Order: sequence, then structure tokens, then C-alpha cells
Amino acid sequence: MRTPTAVVLASIVWLGVPAGSAAQSEQVHIEEWTVPWERSRPRDPYVGPDGRVWFVGQVGNYVAYLEPRSGEFKRYELDEGVHPHNVIVDAQGTVWYAGNQAAHIGKLDPKSGQITKFPMPNPAVRDPHTLIFDQNGDIWFTAQGGNHIGKLTVKTGEVELIPVPIERSRPYGIAIDSKGRPWINLMGADKLATVDPQTMELELIQMPRQGSHSRRIGITSDDRIWYVDYNGGYLGVYDQETRQFKEWVLPSGPQSRPYAMAVDDRDRVWVVETGVQPNRFVGFDPETETFFSNTPVRSNGAARNTIRHMYFHPPTGEIWFGTDANTIGRALVSPRPVRTE
Repeated sequence: MRTPTAVVLASIVWLGVPAGSAAQSEQVHIEEWTVPWERSRPRDPYVGPDGRVWFVGQVGNYVAYLEPRSGEFKRYELDEGVHPHNVIVDAQGTVWYAGNQAAHIGKLDPKSGQITKFPMPNPAVRDPHTLIFDQNGDIWFTAQGGNHIGKLTVKTGEVELIPVPIERSRPYGIAIDSKGRPWINLMGADKLATVDPQTMELELIQMPRQGSHSRRIGITSDDRIWYVDYNGGYLGVYDQETRQFKEWVLPSGPQSRPYAMAVDDRDRVWVVETGVQPNRFVGFDPETETFFSNTPVRSNGAARNTIRHMYFHPPTGEIWFGTDANTIGRALVSPRPVRTE
């Protein structure tokens, strides 16, 4: 395990103002499927190369997929107590999940059902949280309670761990920029984190407001780092080149509790406000710096609901998400032209 030196970077603050309104906003088409296993907290769907939508049941201890055309579900059982948190699928269709309460990353072969486990080399890193592939097909991940950032080299199975030198910093969301550098929310600290993939050196970047709790993160094609502040109700961006921040208050204001987020192929940022019911699916255009879309997500008519994570699928222009109302949903945010041939 490498122990890098932490570097704290200075930042310049530029705060935006509220933009757009729900009354003037476009709405997107949202469709949902009820998961047949009740109260299993289906979450973090990811589209595989064959179009199957994989997800995990955090409470139900399973990995499963949805066939969107037929509505068919198939479930793969995990050991009791794994409580999977996140899932990603590689180009070969192999499924990788975060064993959030069992201190491992799992690899599932959908054809055989065989599971290979990659345990954390440090028992204190008990909770792999969110996984993401880099450009080499290796997996970077966060461990919220374990207070580490990690990398799994897929070919060798080696797991490297990087401790965050702030107690209870709660590494949470993670995204990879065009240079292969991971960026991480530190939900328990008012900082962002990033790692040099060559040296494994950790950098901590001070955010513009004390008490910020950034929860999810996304990156546009210009390598600007977008995040949501769950505590303050802001959407923000960090420019790597200028080291400046800019923030906008979300349409529902300080109580919006922004959580899930994704960036589409037009560099528009999508955020879910979970502090309002029903949750609201909000679109932001960085070019005009306005919130242009605001759609309620009425999952099963649930009185209380939370959308925790989202994934944009470029071939279809869809964002996929799971809900605490026991549904898997998709939002068509970047419609594809209809073929006339």
C-alpha cells in the first residue's frame, strides 16, 4: 500500500446566482420498471454491451439485470451480508460490484454465475463504495467509512489503497478525467480530492464554502469538474486550469438536497433534487449557465423517495437510475435521430 503526500491547493471563489425556474423548464420523458423483489433498494444501474441494465440490490444482497425491451429481470444471489452498493460492466460483459459491507470487490461471470472476490488488503477499508473504470479498464473506487481511495488493477488483481489524511472525510462519488486522473467527493470535508495515476499522490482542493458536503461528481469534455453540494443545495464546477470555482443555487434552493448526477454527451449536467418530494430531475446547461429542465420523478407514487446515483449511456442518450421506491428508471435526455432507411 502506498502512502502519498497530501497537497492542499488554494482556490478562488466565484459564486453564481439561482438560474431558471421550474415553471419555464422543459421536461424529459421518464420511464420506470418495478423491481420484483420488494424493499431491496435496487440501485446504480449500468448498461452492459448487450443492452442489459445491471443493478444491485443493496438490501436484498443480489446482482441483477433488466431486459428493457421485454421487462424481464434475472437475479444472481450474493452471500448474506454483502450489501452491494454499486455495479459496473466492462466491454466483455463481466460485471463488477462493490461489496459494501464485506470488504471486497466482486467479479461476476454472467454465463456461469461464478463470482471472484478481490478483498481489501487493509481490513479497516471495510466498505468499497463507488466503482469506475479508467481508460485502461482498471477500477478506481471510494471507501466512505474506510476513509480511503483505491485502485484495482484488473489483470493482476492487485488492490492499492490511498488513505485520506482527514478523519471521517467520507470519500464518496468518483469520476475519471480525460488524462486518467480520478476525482473524488469528500462528503465529510469541504474539499475535493484527486490522485495522480502515475505517482499515486493525493491532492486535496479546498472548496469555496465551509460546511460543503459534495456527494456526487461528473466531468465535462473540457475536463471541468462538476459536483453537487448536498448540504447547501448548490451545483458547482471546478476549473483545473484556473483553479477557480463557480456555483449555482439549485431551483429548489437550500433544501434541494442534490444527490445523483450525470453528464450527457452534450456536456449538459443532470442532477436529482432529493430534498423535495417527488424528487426532481433537473438539467443544467453550462454554455448558458441556466437550469433548463425540471421533471418530477413519481416512482410508484412513493411519499418518500431518493435517487442516489445515475449513469449516462451514450449509445441511447439515456440516463439510468434506481430509486428507494423499488424501481429502475431511465430518462431520455439526448434523443437519437430516427433512422428512415
